Amino acid sequence: MTILILFGSFILLMLLGLPIGIALGSASILTILSLPFLSLEFFTLGLISGLNSFTLLAVILFTLAGNLMSQGGISDRLLKVAYAFFGNTKGGLGTVTIIACLFFAAISGTGSATVAAIGLAMIPAMVKNGYDKPYAGAMVATAGGLGVMIPPSVVMIVYAVTAGVSVTSMFIAGIVPGLVVAAILIIYNLFQSKRFDSKKQHFDTSWEAKLKAINDAKLSLLMPILVLGGIYSGVVTPTESAAVAAVFGFVLSVFVYKELSISLVPKIILESALLVSSVLIIVGASVAFGRIMALENVPTIIANFVINLTENKILILLSINLLLLIVGTFLETLAAIVILTPILLPVVVQLNVDPVHFGIVMIVNLAIGFVTPPLGANLFMAAQVGNIKYEHLSKAVIPWIIAMLFALMLITFIPTISLLFLS
Repeated sequence: MTILILFGSFILLMLLGLPIGIALGSASILTILSLPFLSLEFFTLGLISGLNSFTLLAVILFTLAGNLMSQGGISDRLLKVAYAFFGNTKGGLGTVTIIACLFFAAISGTGSATVAAIGLAMIPAMVKNGYDKPYAGAMVATAGGLGVMIPPSVVMIVYAVTAGVSVTSMFIAGIVPGLVVAAILIIYNLFQSKRFDSKKQHFDTSWEAKLKAINDAKLSLLMPILVLGGIYSGVVTPTESAAVAAVFGFVLSVFVYKELSISLVPKIILESALLVSSVLIIVGASVAFGRIMALENVPTIIANFVINLTENKILILLSINLLLLIVGTFLETLAAIVILTPILLPVVVQLNVDPVHFGIVMIVNLAIGFVTPPLGANLFMAAQVGNIKYEHLSKAVIPWIIAMLFALMLITFIPTISLLFLS
């Protein structure tokens, strides 16, 4: 009955249109009120303990850093580097777009910021050079998912906090899978490139142009090296590196490139705070939700139920992937992480799946949800910045989803891809 009240009220509140964080908290409170041995203090303590985390500061600071840099001229300089190296290759503009998303992902930490920053520049450029508009939009939307796969990633931080694993380990584990996904997207674009580039634009790809582009963008390219290098070397923690990223992004955008007016900085800080506040409400409310599930022994019951159905590791992992793909279509990524991790992690641990590897699998699944109709967040963003009809974009993205699913299978069943630098 307790679980029926908890999940029933949560689903009902979601169907009524309440924000996920409010639905989680309200469902927890209703369940607590139905139990004579619990008081509302249980919810309050859960909320406070969920937010009382030094690591979660990194979510706030990386979000601020990404917003500062997306408006400070950094994406333009990264694009010029990609043009100089890949502009004249087969399917060059598509390759440039995916590489630019990869670069920006290593700075912004979020998918939507990557789609907005790169899509505004690249969708019109690709259309001008003969690419089909929905195809270009679908490419940017899909490649924007690299924002949560390539470290630093806000989603990785939230998973690490929820699963009790190291943020640094998650960041290290995300490097190769992110590169694998990017490579598969580039390969797919190469096969499709014969349909496009009919008005191919010539770019200066001489070594002089390459060196000039790198020189102009050297400080932008230094950002991921500074942030990730500091973490991996042990000089700073992930949270401290997020503070470094925010300060570096502010100085670079306002005082070096001078493309961001200092008068706009308070507005960007406010926007970042509003964005992060919804995330933190979800994280805090999910703690009480998770504690009620733990009291009722739900994770263990589900784990035992799944294992008793079949001991075939491949079938269980395929089933979990299918569940995550369905959930990722309808549920916001961070909410899916904080709700499903306590349920699914005990299952995969019994299968001897490394929690860090499972975290990467989970994040790639949910990144596919960014571009899965009808509620793909990246699709909405790409449709907006590219002025593309959503229904056209939804059809064009299907082959890209198939390419992502292929990458997901590789990452799921070849753990070395994720754990290569952790062994």
